Amino acid sequence: MTEKTLKLVPSDNNLLKSEVIDLRSDTVTKPDVHMRQAMFDAEVGDDGYSEDPTINLLEEKSSQLFEKEAAIFLPSGLMGNLIAMMVHSKQRGGEIIVGHKSHILLWEQCGASQIAGLQMREVTNLNDGTLDMTELIGKLRPEFPDPHEPYTTLVCIENTHNYCGGTVLPIEWIDQLGKLTKKRNIPLHMDGARVFNAAVSLGVPVSRIVKYCDSVTFCLSKGLGAPIGSILIGEKSFIEKARRLRKVLGGAMRQAGIVAAAGLYALENCVERLADDHRNAKKIADAIQRTASPYVTVNPGALDTNILLVNINSSVVDANYFVSELIKIDPDENDSQSNNKIRSTAVRISEINDARVRVVTHKNITDEDVDMAIEKIKYVIGKIDTYISNR
Repeated sequence: MTEKTLKLVPSDNNLLKSEVIDLRSDTVTKPDVHMRQAMFDAEVGDDGYSEDPTINLLEEKSSQLFEKEAAIFLPSGLMGNLIAMMVHSKQRGGEIIVGHKSHILLWEQCGASQIAGLQMREVTNLNDGTLDMTELIGKLRPEFPDPHEPYTTLVCIENTHNYCGGTVLPIEWIDQLGKLTKKRNIPLHMDGARVFNAAVSLGVPVSRIVKYCDSVTFCLSKGLGAPIGSILIGEKSFIEKARRLRKVLGGAMRQAGIVAAAGLYALENCVERLADDHRNAKKIADAIQRTASPYVTVNPGALDTNILLVNINSSVVDANYFVSELIKIDPDENDSQSNNKIRSTAVRISEINDARVRVVTHKNITDEDVDMAIEKIKYVIGKIDTYISNR
């Protein structure tokens, strides 16, 4: 601990001996008993020959939900985004427009350049996850560029937008962008890892959200709760090319209907319940706001879905300290039973940087978990406020 900033104090506490509430991501969900039964009962075949009936059914259902021609089952959303960039760009040396806070740019190991030979060009993400349209238009290459320039081969958007706090892109804005790119003969791809969260938040079908998108990926293994898999959707000819690229990237699987069955179960049973995650995130945000701490703050008005960004005043509190205190187990025999329960609960969240942390609600978090997480968060905020006020 320094005079200026609360810092991380390493702890040897054994989390296995405590109650752990994991709010790092909705990727930590585990298949429930009904989903596991669906996996056990799955009819399978060799998907290398397109003979796995469960995968075929999942792909057909997905394309119907999004009102597109075809779909392909993939191991991950990262592979889906990479394949989409490769198919749309047709050849190496193209330029892809992405937001400066996009997952494709920041968290996918620059696969576009590393593997596909494509250049990414940043456009500013506004706070709601949309792209600055004036800047975007200025960065689109001409349809027939000077020989010194690359072609603009694709525009990518993200919905919901992870790094902007799970924000939902306005449908009208997506429509506007889609009409612009179509006019310029540039395809539009949506990284829709959590697009069903957007659909539930807006109360519209996912097909309406992606009406003007040429392709879209969505994850089965985040809020929908399946253990593995993503879907890439687009025109039939696009998916045929995607299937070929999936092979060379090592994404073709055999009797993968076992995991595709989990995806089918998720689409049929786990979409509407995403509203519970949104409600729980709002409950946590409201509780933090009610603490009125000047050092740990949130903006509930900017919360659309299940991702809550918490701001840390890094001039006096290190975000890593906040994260470590939430994990820390330090019961005191002199404390009341209720207070000891709070101190014996570990809450796991993600540190984004020195001034921001992320809380993500999901299907494995119960109402009781939410209430206990709130108490632990309030307890840690109280420690911080007391320490700083007594300095």
